[in-house]
Amino acid sequence: MTFPQIGRLIAVMNRAGRSDAPDRSLPAEASGPVARAFRAVPVRLRAMLLLGLGSVTIVAAQAGAQSEGEVKETEAGIPVTSKLVIEKCAGCHAPDDKGNLTRISWVRTTPEGWSQAISRMVKLNGLQITPAETREVLKYLSTYHGLAPSEAKPVMYMPEERIIEEKIPTKLLHNTCASCHAFGKPMSWRRSKAEWTLLRAMHVSLYSQAESQYEQPLEGGDDDDEEGVSNRPGSDAGFHEAVDADGAASGKKKTRGDVAFAEMTKLAPLHTPEWAAWRSRIRSPQLSGKWVVSASSPAKGRFVGEMTITPGAAADEFKTSITLRSLSGGASLTRTGAAIVYGGYSWRGRSQGGAGKDAVPGDLSSEARETMWFSPDQASAEGRWFWGAYNEFGFDVKLTRVTGGPVIGAVTPGAVKPGMKGVSFHILGDNLPTGLAPAEISLGEGVKVTGIVSAGPSDLVVNADIASDAPAGLRDVSVRGAVLEKAFPVYTRVDYLKVTPETAMARLGGIKYPKGYQLFEAVGYDNGADGKPGTADDVAVGPVDVSWSIDEFMTVSYDDDKKYVGTIDANTGLFTPNVAGPNPERRFGRNNYGEVWVVATAKSLKGKDGKPLAARAYLVTTVPMYRRWDQPEIAP
Repeated sequence: MTFPQIGRLIAVMNRAGRSDAPDRSLPAEASGPVARAFRAVPVRLRAMLLLGLGSVTIVAAQAGAQSEGEVKETEAGIPVTSKLVIEKCAGCHAPDDKGNLTRISWVRTTPEGWSQAISRMVKLNGLQITPAETREVLKYLSTYHGLAPSEAKPVMYMPEERIIEEKIPTKLLHNTCASCHAFGKPMSWRRSKAEWTLLRAMHVSLYSQAESQYEQPLEGGDDDDEEGVSNRPGSDAGFHEAVDADGAASGKKKTRGDVAFAEMTKLAPLHTPEWAAWRSRIRSPQLSGKWVVSASSPAKGRFVGEMTITPGAAADEFKTSITLRSLSGGASLTRTGAAIVYGGYSWRGRSQGGAGKDAVPGDLSSEARETMWFSPDQASAEGRWFWGAYNEFGFDVKLTRVTGGPVIGAVTPGAVKPGMKGVSFHILGDNLPTGLAPAEISLGEGVKVTGIVSAGPSDLVVNADIASDAPAGLRDVSVRGAVLEKAFPVYTRVDYLKVTPETAMARLGGIKYPKGYQLFEAVGYDNGADGKPGTADDVAVGPVDVSWSIDEFMTVSYDDDKKYVGTIDANTGLFTPNVAGPNPERRFGRNNYGEVWVVATAKSLKGKDGKPLAARAYLVTTVPMYRRWDQPEIAP
């Protein structure tokens, strides 16, 4: 049985399981291999074979599939020990004598992944489960069938709702997996080889374009990276002659799907050294106490403060109280919230800052969702707090636990130049020592502390000189054992600007659907030691004061996107999209969507040519998101 046949068989079973087909049967005149395979399944099992996280393994085993297409588990599963999970899931996911449940025991994923799976079971398979039960099932699966911290960290941009340019190992994976969704989605899962095979069948069943995408014969160079096949992780001389992901011997011409899914079994297998090492270390999160917070928000600047975490209703639930202070304007923010920690390290929370219904877009006191990754030693954390109709606004945050010793959260004024004398540095944190000697404070190579102005527990002020030959680069700051890495840069000059995000998206709205804004920031860079822009030794100096404008992105003649997509605030970089809907003033009455350049022009900095430094980012303004895929239930 081929992959398309498996997928069509699953689709047939879905249709047979609908309420308008109570006999779970096919028309008598139906024939062909799919119909014959379906009829081979006992009637009592057909209702179980609905698409999703159901017992699709039985399809190949009991549907009379040919031996080359049978999907059988050959790997050890992860036993399910939760009584509630067994009670809710074992009716469809058959248990074995080792404590495994079909499908469930052969996958691992993030809280978001399990949340989607549970929602799919409710919508497609009629799972009856209360919100409280859902939360307990989600906690268990995310912990004991989740990802190790080192596996989860590379895909944290997914739950953090970041728009980034993903690094995809091969061109083929870009053209198959990432042509429809972020590559972080499959990389948020770990699956057995059989499960990757069944995922392929599910895609063929649900999405009409998947079959044509996967079954195309592999063309020369189709699976190569832009710089050659040798750059592909896990590449070897026998890759194309290896056994296909479904276990069938490779005697036929390989398809794009064959190679893509075979590679996914290498990139994201069920059993990994990381999971084996983490499984024995899983423990309840002990996070109560005081934490120093360092945060930044585009166009809003840097903040420092503290978070107090107190116990919640359960061992993995917490309450929070947060105070932040702006390092540029001195304004203070306070927030309160609650969170759940999945697997001992995955923080999912919500906090409120008191913003009213009339708050302006990007208001820092808005209600926010919190997604953070805690280090396995539970001594630090990093992540994003975000809000907005499309989660477009937010803080990038870092947390450091206060344990009695000194903790450094931030250093001001930020970037400095060689040759500067008497620079006043504020070292901000908690439990900073008093009675220090200048020799006990290090500001990095070429930066000499000349005196201590004042020493308080949260603000240590020192004077320093920067040597005229101090090399450009980031400096670590240390105070009697406490270290803040990459605390501030030394730079020679701002050689070029970069607008972040470099590729951005906004959404029309304002009538029936909300608008999706975009906030830009211009960052200055020193070329570094090699004198070349865009290389690894470039030094990020920090935000630059610029004027913002919009230019036409030339894709369609006479479409005048610049005139219709929206406006950008010349001082703050906040792009406000236009309203949605046909525009009678526009050619052909089109909507206000379009593509433009967002241009930042420095107000005072000039390049070697004497002209103001400038940079630009690409912005797509598109239609509202009419359907949302989200997991709000994973946070309080």
